[in-house]
Amino acid sequence: MAGHALSRYVAVASPNCNQCTHLATSWDPRMPYCCRFFGFKSRTLPNAEVLRLDGEPCQGFMSKPARVSELRR
Repeated sequence: MAGHALSRYVAVASPNCNQCTHLATSWDPRMPYCCRFFGFKSRTLPNAEVLRLDGEPCQGFMSKPARVSELRR
């Protein structure tokens, strides 16, 4: 039975918050992550919260600009 229930689950690829310009850290140890795009704090990375609440991957993802050291490679 459990295998049948898992077969209905569709994995959705969420963007990596650690590579997003909108990720920030909070002073609140209970809610250490902030999403500046959506304006909320959470215990988990914001992409997981967006996926949990909305059922779809984050639509506000914006890649951080490349660092100079990465451009020289």
